Amino acid sequence: MKETGLDDFGPDYFHGPLTRLCRSLEQDARLTALGRLMVRSDIQRLLCNRLRFVDIFKRHPEIADEEITAPIFILGMPRTGTTSLHELMALDPQFRVPLSWEVAHPFPPPETVTYRSDPRIRQVEDELANVDRLLPEFRHMHPMGAELPQECVALFSHDFVSMIFDVQYRLDEYQRWIIQEEMGEVFHNHRRWLQLLQWKCPGNTWVLKSPQYLWNIDDMLHEYPDARVVQTHRDPVKVSMSIGSLVNTLRSLGSNDLDLEKTTQDYADLLHFGTCRTMSARERGLLSEERVIDVQFDEFRREPVRTLQRVYDQFDLTLETSVAERMQDFLDSGNQSERHGKHTYNLASSGLNLEAERERFAAYQEAYAIPIEVRADDN
Repeated sequence: MKETGLDDFGPDYFHGPLTRLCRSLEQDARLTALGRLMVRSDIQRLLCNRLRFVDIFKRHPEIADEEITAPIFILGMPRTGTTSLHELMALDPQFRVPLSWEVAHPFPPPETVTYRSDPRIRQVEDELANVDRLLPEFRHMHPMGAELPQECVALFSHDFVSMIFDVQYRLDEYQRWIIQEEMGEVFHNHRRWLQLLQWKCPGNTWVLKSPQYLWNIDDMLHEYPDARVVQTHRDPVKVSMSIGSLVNTLRSLGSNDLDLEKTTQDYADLLHFGTCRTMSARERGLLSEERVIDVQFDEFRREPVRTLQRVYDQFDLTLETSVAERMQDFLDSGNQSERHGKHTYNLASSGLNLEAERERFAAYQEAYAIPIEVRADDN
């Protein structure tokens, strides 16, 4: 309030999630001094954004008239190609994606004329450079950049109902709560964030991405009944190993108390819960066949542009030749993670019981014909 000169945070819903988050940070996260400073700064930034968010809608109620029509949601487990898919679709001018810089620092709202020259781009690049210096191995795992697409977990975080916090800090109590929480209010605000971001920098169709949709697909489809969905698939054991390694690495920035086996098992549990919930939603007919397409990770990795053509065809969209060439040029140049090395992990260090994981993910793998990548004799 002191920083912004504002005092209206909007509806009180966020107080409960924020209280849970802070309690779990104190009890579960094993924060170092640096970790405590990091999370305090981030919470303060989010609260300032929230104050300005409420204020600008009061001063400019016309923002709420902005139309969000038939957005495309990239829904899938982490490490299944969702980031690369999002980056490629962001190269198509018919789409609008939330970029990292505008999500981190959305005020004043972005404008078309300065969208690629806004000084906040440099600010976020400097912030990411600090992460790179402190945690150089993370760039092997996940591309970062101020002008790269951002996940919706960063928008959800303004209501403090976001899996982004557990990725950064160990939050056992908070994460157990969040996957069961109804997110109607959060998705309502998600729409308002999109309205704000497109107010002075419009686009035809939003393309959005987050693994959190797996746990909250019902709420997502309630807020966006015309949503179109690309669901990506990959061997869930491979995914669990990869995300466990990534999360453990990221948490090391703010905590000295790390447990790779626990982290990997926790995320295997979360992925099982999320895939079951999404399968249920689809089996209940919440997504009609013409509004969803399934993409296998291996298919996308082998033929990314051809796979994207299939996505465009599914939704009656046109992939212009010039855009397809631009996508291929982007791929040929190498993405950020590949330029800096390869993310490595193995079954032994993950601590997973391969037989048990195969058994509980069997229905999911069978439903979507997901090939096995990890076997007992793999190193």
